[in-house]
Amino acid sequence: MTWEYFIYFAISALVCWTAGAWCAWKKKSPWRVFIWTGLGILIYFVFITGMWISLERPPMRTMGETRMWYSFFLPVAGIIVYSRWRYRWILTFSTFMALVFICVNIFKPEIHNKAMMPALQSAWFAPHVIVYMFSYALLGASTLMAIWLLWIKRKPIEAEEMALTDNLVYVGITFLTIGMLFGAMWAKEAWGHYWAWDPKETWAAITWFAYLIYIHFRMHRPQSARTALYIAIIAFIFLQMCWWGINYLPSAQATSVHTYGR
Repeated sequence: MTWEYFIYFAISALVCWTAGAWCAWKKKSPWRVFIWTGLGILIYFVFITGMWISLERPPMRTMGETRMWYSFFLPVAGIIVYSRWRYRWILTFSTFMALVFICVNIFKPEIHNKAMMPALQSAWFAPHVIVYMFSYALLGASTLMAIWLLWIKRKPIEAEEMALTDNLVYVGITFLTIGMLFGAMWAKEAWGHYWAWDPKETWAAITWFAYLIYIHFRMHRPQSARTALYIAIIAFIFLQMCWWGINYLPSAQATSVHTYGR
């Protein structure tokens, strides 16, 4: 499998995800939603597996490859949320966001080769990145919900709407924590220590604490919903800094071992 086939698999998956989102929005049978969305996920996963075999390494090194994983986990997170809470809009969101990341990868392709630095040749590397991408997808959904409640919806915020945002953050930060633990084990194996205050690690800690602030604020000030939503958005901005923003920091380019190859 080579990168040239990405567009064909991606478009096929998007067609299926769009069909699933349409079925959910039109309140069609949930089985139609699951079948269409699941088929798209399977098609996309076949390409990822093929790339993994072709590259002889996990396709997780470059920003293009991590965007590929993010666009994969968005519909996965979407179908999980839909199956649990039956929110019709979630699959539309996940499909649209997956489209954005897929388009970036199509119109700005990056070099994919078999080279992999020794530090990345660890059993902890793949689960670390995969768990992180899944948490990013869930936290992205919580951010969209926060934006909708703050600036798009014209009615007062209801308890069940905040409950959805809370649940997405709870599950997202759980996987974020697991990803950090996997990362610490990887760092111990690769560099001899669990934590070194690398720029990426520092922003990961800032992001984690920001979502903890959201959780504690919701527990102690449940009536201040709007303030909590602003905290969730700020936390997601920190997450973006952790994910790709540090690549543009001069200090990170000079010292960070986490900057992605291009």
